[in-house]
Amino acid sequence: MGTRIVLDFIDAINSANVDKIYNLMAIDHEFIDSQDNKAMGKDNMRQGWMGYFALFPDYNIEINEILENDSLIYMFGYASGTYKNLINKDNSNFWRIPAAWRVIVKGDQIKRWQIYADNIIVTDIINKNK
Repeated sequence: MGTRIVLDFIDAINSANVDKIYNLMAIDHEFIDSQDNKAMGKDNMRQGWMGYFALFPDYNIEINEILENDSLIYMFGYASGTYKNLINKDNSNFWRIPAAWRVIVKGDQIKRWQIYADNIIVTDIINKNK
């Protein structure tokens, strides 16, 4: 059951459906990014996802492998996006990086969403476009 909830969450992310993301998060949702920054609560994360989609409107998660152990889900794949949809002739604002996620499912909601990725490429693209 946990895998189904996680895949629904990914589908909501891939379609930038903030309302669906919000409804799938537990009230005490915890988000941890690849720099170990934490955000608590689904209301804070609604704003966080809206801001992220403003930066990367086509943000996408591709999952190649899922491991499930009770309420704990591990996923491996790729994250990608285009910075503010500014497609350069050389496509230099697009990025795709290997990523892993550690997710805790509570009932039919996401309690914790944690991503592991080397975001140096993304940071470089943002800094280049300032």
